[in-house]
Amino acid sequence: MAAEGLAARAAAVGLLGAVLGEGRLMAQVVADAQGPLAGLPPSDRARAQRLALAVLRHLEQADRVLEPHLRKAPPRMVRDALRLAVVEIAMGGAAHGAVNAAVEIVRRGKRTGHMAGLVNAVLRKVPDQPFEGLPPQRMPRWLRQPLVHAYGREVVSAMEAVQAEVPPLDLTLRAGAVVPEGEVLPTGSLRLEEKGQVSALAGYEAGGWWVQDAAAALAVRLLAPVAGERVLDLCSAPGGKTLQIASSGAGVVSVDVSEARMGRVRENLARCGLEAELVVADALVWEPGERFDAVLLDAPCSATGTIRRHPDLPFVKDGSEVAGLVELQAAMLDRALAMVRPGGRVVFCTCSLLPEEGEGQLAAALERHPGLRVERAEVPGVDPAWWTEGGGLRLRPDLWAARGGMDGFFMVRLGVS
Repeated sequence: MAAEGLAARAAAVGLLGAVLGEGRLMAQVVADAQGPLAGLPPSDRARAQRLALAVLRHLEQADRVLEPHLRKAPPRMVRDALRLAVVEIAMGGAAHGAVNAAVEIVRRGKRTGHMAGLVNAVLRKVPDQPFEGLPPQRMPRWLRQPLVHAYGREVVSAMEAVQAEVPPLDLTLRAGAVVPEGEVLPTGSLRLEEKGQVSALAGYEAGGWWVQDAAAALAVRLLAPVAGERVLDLCSAPGGKTLQIASSGAGVVSVDVSEARMGRVRENLARCGLEAELVVADALVWEPGERFDAVLLDAPCSATGTIRRHPDLPFVKDGSEVAGLVELQAAMLDRALAMVRPGGRVVFCTCSLLPEEGEGQLAAALERHPGLRVERAEVPGVDPAWWTEGGGLRLRPDLWAARGGMDGFFMVRLGVS
């Protein structure tokens, strides 16, 4: 068969094996110099990632299509090759190319060559529109149950429908910047449907914008930094919020525990011609020397609000880490409150859909700190329905569903006496 596209497809199967078989996050596998993408040109690397992410978004549907044709479960690599072919067909790809590639990948496997005939026979039975009539992939039970309890089945199903789609690309813009063509969202972010290579987009080299989900961009808008203020950005990498604060004219100190991730902050600041003081340190032990006018804490969390961009998360996590994260978030919020001057403000946010990482943290913080108050600032473009009774912003993937949705977040602005 022609080898066109085979390398990318084989790498996609390798990515799936690392995520589903080894329980590794996609970002870790992609960054692995010895991983499935090693030695591939950029175009094949990008295609392999797109294909693997598509399979993860539709794994449940693919398995339902395959199940009637498999008397017993094949080896994982064979199953992943089958899943990939089914998803490619469902995406409108040429069936013969997807089938032939799956057969060839299995044939070349050291322990799977004898199963190439089975793969060919099974895939020849897959219809042209294999997912027709099947519901979107459901979130795992450990996550779905508490979300149904919090938001109701209808809302959770709407979230899942958005998570099944490839998300658009959102950009945060600087005033007067050259930007690509796209839709300006009510909150000011620019949304692109056909993104292509980010570094090739109009205005990239000039540094007039950076990639940042529209929901994530609202945290700094809620903080509302102004020129001349001294602002602290805790857990700052990869740096979108640091860039927002710096572009306001405020002086920003950006703190993150990861030297590697802080490198991305440094690169983006340089590209955009912005300045910030970067500190690689653990926020729980770092001593700033003086208090700040405002503090932004994007606390470590389950990241369950980012499944639309990271569909590997439900397959790698099981919810066991949430209790420890809740404890860490509370400690970090207490630390942030201690770093702001009297009369200052703190914005606490998490990219989580779980109430215990959002609304629950707010309620607990108000109990721990009697002088603390919730400040509901005006944020242009925010739907009034997004505000909770407690005064926080609850953002969900199904909001703006017709536009492509948004990441899930909880954020609240707190005034310190």
